[in-house]
Amino acid sequence: MDMDVPPRTVSDPLPRGERAKSAPRQGEIGRWAEALETLLSAYDGSMAVRLPDGSSGSFGRAARSGREPSFALCVRDATAVRKLLLGSDPLRFAEAYFRGDIDVDGDLFEALALKDHLESLRLPLAHRAALVLRLALTAASNLRPAPDTVSKSLRAEEVKAHSRHENRAAIAFHYDLSNEFYGLWLGEGMVYSCAYFKTADATLEQAQFAKLDHICRKLQLQPGEQLLDIGCGWGALVIHAARHYGVRAHGITLSERQFSLATERVKAAGLQDRVTVELRDYRDLEGSERFDKISSVGMFEHVGLKNLPLYFDTVQRLLKPHGRFLNHGITHEDEGWGPALSSRFINRYVFPDGELDTISNIQRVMEQSKFEIVDVEGLRPHYAKTLRHWVQRLEKGHDQALSFVNESTYRIWRLYMAACAMEFETGELGIYQILATRRGKGGAQLPLTREYMYAPQPS
Repeated sequence: MDMDVPPRTVSDPLPRGERAKSAPRQGEIGRWAEALETLLSAYDGSMAVRLPDGSSGSFGRAARSGREPSFALCVRDATAVRKLLLGSDPLRFAEAYFRGDIDVDGDLFEALALKDHLESLRLPLAHRAALVLRLALTAASNLRPAPDTVSKSLRAEEVKAHSRHENRAAIAFHYDLSNEFYGLWLGEGMVYSCAYFKTADATLEQAQFAKLDHICRKLQLQPGEQLLDIGCGWGALVIHAARHYGVRAHGITLSERQFSLATERVKAAGLQDRVTVELRDYRDLEGSERFDKISSVGMFEHVGLKNLPLYFDTVQRLLKPHGRFLNHGITHEDEGWGPALSSRFINRYVFPDGELDTISNIQRVMEQSKFEIVDVEGLRPHYAKTLRHWVQRLEKGHDQALSFVNESTYRIWRLYMAACAMEFETGELGIYQILATRRGKGGAQLPLTREYMYAPQPS
C-alpha cells in the first residue's frame, strides 16, 4: 500500500528514561526484546509477542503507557518472524499465518493495521545489519526452519488471458470450495455480495434482503418481464425477483456447485416455471434483444480489464431497446491492476482472475459500448460493514468450518475478508451500482426523480 506520509526512521528505540524503566525480560523474549523494541517503538498501539517457550512481552507506544495489548502475535517458528520483519516479500507473513507458524490471538483487525507501520518503517543500515544478525542467531538457536511457501494446493494457477478455460478454472478454484463453508458465514440467503444497511443496527439478513430489493426497484422490474442475472451465484437474486416482482428470470454461472445448489433452491421455492439457471459463460449467450432487464452483481471483477469492452458489448446486444442494466461491482482507487501487495495476494489465494479499475474508467468503457449511465451509487461503507459481519460469523463458526475446509483455507478467508473490510474503510476499495440503459430515440424513459427506488419493501 502506498503511503502518503514519509517513512519513519528509527535510530533509537526508546528514550533513555523509558529504556531504563523497562523490566528485564525472561526466556526467549529477552533475546528478542531489543530488536522488537527497535522495530515497534513508533507503533502507536499495544501488542504482545509470545514465543514458543511461553515467554512474552508487550510492545508499542500504548503498551508503554500501560494499555493492555489488543492482540498477541503468537510465534511458533522464529524464522517466520525474521522473514516477516527483514524479508523482501510481505506475503511471507501471510503464508506463515496460513501454515500456523504464527498466529493472531485477539483483534485481527488491529493486527492487520500493523502492516502499515512495518511498510512505512525504514531502518538505518547499521541497525538493519545488527537486527539481521541478532534475529538470525536467535532463529537458528533451537527452532526449526520454515519453508518459504505454503502447499501449492492453496495457490491458484495464474490467469493471463482471461480465456474461457482460465475463467472456468478460476471460478472453480474460488466458488467450488464448499457450499456448506459459504453457507456458514453468508447465512441462509447465500448472498455473496455487498449488503445494503438501511439502518446501522440492521441484521445481515435484513441488509441482504434490502440489497436484493434495492436492485429490483432500480431496474423497475414488472410482472412478466425477462430478467437475466449474469453471475447468479446461488440464485438469491433470480429467486427474489421472481417471487416478489413476478418476472421470468434466467441466471448463469460458471460454478458447478453454485449451479447445483441454485437449481435446488429454485425447485424448493416452487419457481421452476419462472426461474431457470444454467452453466454458461456470458460470452456464449446467443441472440439479441432478448431481455428487458439485466443485472450483474459481483461478477464483472472476474472479466478482466482487457475483456470489459466485450463484456459490455454482450450486455448491450442482449438488452431490448430502452432496457435497463445494473452493474454492481468493486472498484479500486488506482487505475489498472498493477503488481501491488493486495493484488498479488488476491490473485494468488482468492480470486485468480480478479482485476479492478477506477469507477471513472469503468463508466468510460460502458459509454463506449453505447450505454447511457443514468444513476451511480457508491456503497463503500456498506461493504465494509458486510465484511465485518462475515468475519465475525466465520470466526464464531471456526470449529464447524473445519468440517468443510482445512485450517489453512479457513485462515486465508479470515485474513482476506478482514483485510478487504479495512481497505473499504480506508477508501482503497470502492463499490458502485451503475444503472444504465441502451442509447436510443426517446431516452432512458425513467421517472423524473429517484423516489421509486425507495418505496416500501415488499412483504
